[in-house]
Amino acid sequence: MFLEKDKNNSLRTGWIEVICGSMFSGKTEELIRRLNRARIARQKVEVFKPAVDTRYDEKDVVSHDEKKTSSIPVQNASQILFYAEDFEVVGIDEAQFFGDEIVNVCNQLAEKGKRVVVSGLDMDFKGNPFGPIPALMAIAEYVTKVHAICIRCGNPANYSHRTVADEKLVVLGETDAYEPLCRKCFIDSNS
Repeated sequence: MFLEKDKNNSLRTGWIEVICGSMFSGKTEELIRRLNRARIARQKVEVFKPAVDTRYDEKDVVSHDEKKTSSIPVQNASQILFYAEDFEVVGIDEAQFFGDEIVNVCNQLAEKGKRVVVSGLDMDFKGNPFGPIPALMAIAEYVTKVHAICIRCGNPANYSHRTVADEKLVVLGETDAYEPLCRKCFIDSNS
């Protein structure tokens, strides 16, 4: 591992922040909030999202409550390394769609002295750990788990229950295909 030097020839240390939780929990909203604060601090910020995620916009990262920020859609995680070279803060939305390669990419960015803020679903629609997010949580310096509100009982929700009949792991959707549920309501709906 090496540490990059900044413009004052001082060693710069990077780190990884993971924001995870269920759908409708505010992950993207929190990502955008953190990146906007970095911009206010006059840090150079760039945001990336998987090109496959076109739910709200082809290019922008957009939260369910319509907050948005411009981003670069990429086909795979390794492209982020190329585009992020000149930035101090790197935001990555919907990281679960990148696969295991995103873990190495985030490590490389942090080792180059960059602050890496990543958001993604921690569990799939069956309630199983989702893709690379558990590994990202393990290597991150900071992990924030956010919760939605259970649409059935009002308790904190951490499950993304799929409401359409489809067994594929990835089905892009919003309230038309998913609802946030607490543990009890999720178990009840799957029994």
